[in-house]
Amino acid sequence: METLQKIAFNRQGFDALMDLLEQPEWLQDLRREAWQHFECLSWPNHRDEEWMRTDIRAFKLDQYALVAGSSDSFPSGTLSEGVDLGGRLVTLDSMPRVCELEPQWAERGVLFGPLMQLVTEYPDVIRPHLMTKTYNMAADRFAALHAAFWSSGSLLYVPRGVAMKQPLHALLALSDGSADLSHTLVILEEGAEATLLAESCSVPSATNSAPGGFHCGGIEMIIGPGAHLRYVNLQDLGQGVWQFGHQKAVVHRDGSLQWTVGALGSRLSKVNQHVELVGPGASSQVNGVMFTEGKQHLSYHTLQRHTAPHCRSDFLYKAALQDNSRTVWRGMIKVDPGAQKTDGYQRNDNLLLSDSARADSIPGLEIEADDVRCTHGSTSGRVDEELIFYSRARGFTRQEAIQMIVTGFFQQVFDRITIESVREALGRAISRRVREYE
Repeated sequence: METLQKIAFNRQGFDALMDLLEQPEWLQDLRREAWQHFECLSWPNHRDEEWMRTDIRAFKLDQYALVAGSSDSFPSGTLSEGVDLGGRLVTLDSMPRVCELEPQWAERGVLFGPLMQLVTEYPDVIRPHLMTKTYNMAADRFAALHAAFWSSGSLLYVPRGVAMKQPLHALLALSDGSADLSHTLVILEEGAEATLLAESCSVPSATNSAPGGFHCGGIEMIIGPGAHLRYVNLQDLGQGVWQFGHQKAVVHRDGSLQWTVGALGSRLSKVNQHVELVGPGASSQVNGVMFTEGKQHLSYHTLQRHTAPHCRSDFLYKAALQDNSRTVWRGMIKVDPGAQKTDGYQRNDNLLLSDSARADSIPGLEIEADDVRCTHGSTSGRVDEELIFYSRARGFTRQEAIQMIVTGFFQQVFDRITIESVREALGRAISRRVREYE
């Protein structure tokens, strides 16, 4: 792809992007269909049930455009520290800057690199999956915008029977005021195994302590029969960034997915995270850590959908909130009529670190089968002052005591993460944010 010019999010910008990108005809057709949806749809508002707790009236799309960043420096990332990586991909403002894959995996047919480049080189691999069954471009106006304008992102394809022992790392960096509409596509064929560490962050700005920007992303993951994927997604964008995302994984017969989310940054995030178990014996474990401060607003709508029998889904999200921040979690376990012997679990716990923080938790069940076991629950509460007193009596400061309590609150999620360096990285990132409160 040629160097990205300044592309506005309007009809003229769409036409300019179509002329700029080198892409097959079938992908052009997908983009045109998405743009039609965008033009027909309205922006979400508080009258929509899904958006009634998330106010985006201050968001102005015309303030942003796709522009290639001019910086030659970018963060190294948090998740990759101390990890023996099998490959690395770095994208800055929609442009790939680093792309590496160990020869031993390339020789076995693994593909890992910029999606926009690989979609023209390996259409037979990508076309059957890209924005077909795992991405709904008509879900809302942000989904349509992403499908029409994405120009960067990553592909991970692991052929049948290949078990990758080394994790891969994909880093998305966003400059102050920039826009990014990257798309992630993960395809694991039958019996394949892989670990992908993905993170998004903002490039530090010398003039702005809370870098702004616009990130509208999409994630599709297809886990084939008997395949196993560990996917860690850390969002640590600047606290001036608007983030919107549609993310979905489909797990086939006897496949498994462990999906861990760390949501720490952004001004406002509205993310739809779906897992669909479509083959007997499929399983998923979704873990989430959310930490908010200032006036941050993080809204996650999750769906665990069981369409096949004898499947298991396990969901645990924990959030800690400081200052005037707010989280919204709306979760649903949906069991289709034929999905007998389903085992579904979901839980959301919230720790309020100030009187003005607010956590909205809305768990739900929609069950159309009669031989299932599904449970859900949610808790919200303040830090126990007796625990703080107990810690201070043993020589800790109040802030140190609160840091220990918050770390202990998240420990149940940390214990589920099998990669030690990732556990430690999330713990450090959260500890740095905890402040003393009264």
